[in-house]
Amino acid sequence: MSRQRVAIDVGGTFTDVCVFDEDAHDVRVTKVPSTPDDPMRAVLDGVARGRIDLRRVALFSHGTTVATNALITRSFRPAAMVTTRGFRDVIEIRDGTRDDLWDAYADVAPPYIRRRDRFEVPERIDQAGRVVTPLDEDAARELARLLRRRGAQTVAVCFVNSYANPAHEIRMREILEEELPGAAVSTSAEILPEIFEHARFTTTVANAVLAPLVSGYVGRLAEELRAGGYTEDLLLLHSGGGSMTPRTVERYPVRLAASGIAAGAIAARHVAAQCGFADAIGLDMGGTSTDLSLVHGGALRMTKEWSVEYGHPIIFPSIEVLTIGAGGGSIAHIDDAGSLRNGPQSAGADPGPACYDGGGELATNSDANMYLGRLGDSLAGGAKQLRRDLAEKALRTTVADPLALGVDRAAEAVLEVANANMADAVRLISIRRGLDPREFALVAFGGAGGLHGADIARELSIPTVIVPPNPGVTSALGCLLVDIRHDLSAMFGGRADEIDIADFEDAFGGLESEAAARMTAEGVADADVVLQRTVSMRYLGQWRSLQVDCGRGPGALDEAVERFHEQHEREHAFRRDDTPVEIYQLGLTAIGTTPKPSFPARPAAGGAPAPDRRRPVHFSGAGWVDTAVYDRAGLQTGHAFDGPAVVEQLDSTTLVPPGCRAELDEWLNIRIRIVGGNR
Repeated sequence: MSRQRVAIDVGGTFTDVCVFDEDAHDVRVTKVPSTPDDPMRAVLDGVARGRIDLRRVALFSHGTTVATNALITRSFRPAAMVTTRGFRDVIEIRDGTRDDLWDAYADVAPPYIRRRDRFEVPERIDQAGRVVTPLDEDAARELARLLRRRGAQTVAVCFVNSYANPAHEIRMREILEEELPGAAVSTSAEILPEIFEHARFTTTVANAVLAPLVSGYVGRLAEELRAGGYTEDLLLLHSGGGSMTPRTVERYPVRLAASGIAAGAIAARHVAAQCGFADAIGLDMGGTSTDLSLVHGGALRMTKEWSVEYGHPIIFPSIEVLTIGAGGGSIAHIDDAGSLRNGPQSAGADPGPACYDGGGELATNSDANMYLGRLGDSLAGGAKQLRRDLAEKALRTTVADPLALGVDRAAEAVLEVANANMADAVRLISIRRGLDPREFALVAFGGAGGLHGADIARELSIPTVIVPPNPGVTSALGCLLVDIRHDLSAMFGGRADEIDIADFEDAFGGLESEAAARMTAEGVADADVVLQRTVSMRYLGQWRSLQVDCGRGPGALDEAVERFHEQHEREHAFRRDDTPVEIYQLGLTAIGTTPKPSFPARPAAGGAPAPDRRRPVHFSGAGWVDTAVYDRAGLQTGHAFDGPAVVEQLDSTTLVPPGCRAELDEWLNIRIRIVGGNR
């Protein structure tokens, strides 16, 4: 019997299932409703709906929103924080910044652990790692007993300079484990051995509050899969674009806090590489939001500081994804100044867009697309029937009448504002980084990505749009394309032209030893481990640093310094070759390679396919045009057709505007060549 690889991505509304058959080299997909009260039920429903025999599954990969949703809803078990005397309020004082600089009344969300649950003990280590005040073990033990009486199930231990010497944190953890059997204890020196106590403390606190919830969820799911016959490790996608086994999730649950959005970015890179593009922008547009990612030189752009809620940073490498409130359900509205806006408010799944006939009365992007003929009168293979009269009514009352417009023009305007919002977001992740979007391809996916991709590309003069074979479940495919990955770091200071190379190599050697131990614990063979070094650098006197790749051997550090100059010039528009460069931190990425699905190219059929039907569709500047409508299941490699055209399938709809040409490549991606951009 053929073996299968299964990926399940849990979203807010739907749970996507992707099954790859190793022998047939084909993919089948399905979707089931998500179950927010217990996400595991949706995963098991997906297994059942996909007719997956777990005894035949060689790999089960899972992207989840459990950690993200827990941080958003703050559904935590009783938690506490133990810190150095005088540092109880670090996570509340923060760094003094605001999300909106000009709104003095906008309060930052409170810390994940309340002040009454944050405690101090006498201890102090200086910045060099020297003990200034020994840990008061009697006070520490008395505090541990107090936490036991209060029912604390998880504790974050955050001492001020523990990154330089973790001895006090280690001893505090031992005391807590003696007095609180079964409690989860996270120490900041283990989670994030870096300077800057605010970021280190908030990352450790997030890890601590997630530990019981995430570990419990992952453990229960792994047991259910084993009971069904799955014999391998469950792999969990983490924010850095790799995966972890349940054993590692127990120690670093905070790494799952951006699990869901990472999968789409990984899939976008895969699709772009498959089509021969080293530079691409991923546009993942769903019902509520759009996630944008950037691939440059074949690599996804990473960030080291991110957050689920502003003011509470998580300092673990994560794929850089910009999320904006633009989706099929985003609501069009008139602001106080009389201008048309789009989002971030969303009609959600309940009541949903007006055309869904679920009680919604406000116009959304889906209503505009449906009214203009870009969406058909049904979705998901007929499971959802749409009503054009309700879409027209919502557009008239929400937009057309208040702005004295006709309904056609109102629907156009709704989509123009939505597309402008997404185009501006693309500019932020590309032009702001010194990159020209005209040199990139746009990979459009998600339930609504194919509808808007061509218009956004035209706005930005992007020449090519790629729509994957199954746009609505492309994120699930991303879960099949990841390796086991760990990211480690260590502080290392000094001018690059003065440091001792032996000390430099010893520091990296320590990180590599820890990486080897982690990979062994994950069950990865030595031959499958790849180690990638990075160095964080800055000009002497600067505060912020840039991370660059660093090789091995003689001259590797000099080459890293040159990369730093080049990256600094690209991102900040200047370089200072005569200014000394300072090393701030060392980083190591350990990758345990896993087997990937292979997708053979399909032979070309050629020719122009016959439309399955036709209907009027409205396009800006052209009005209502009789338009060809194709069922994607009937399109084959080599088929090509000119716009205007609409391609419909179970999980998405693709729009090819007038003047553009679409062609199906050997992997059944739709490639749209954009004509008439803003060059």
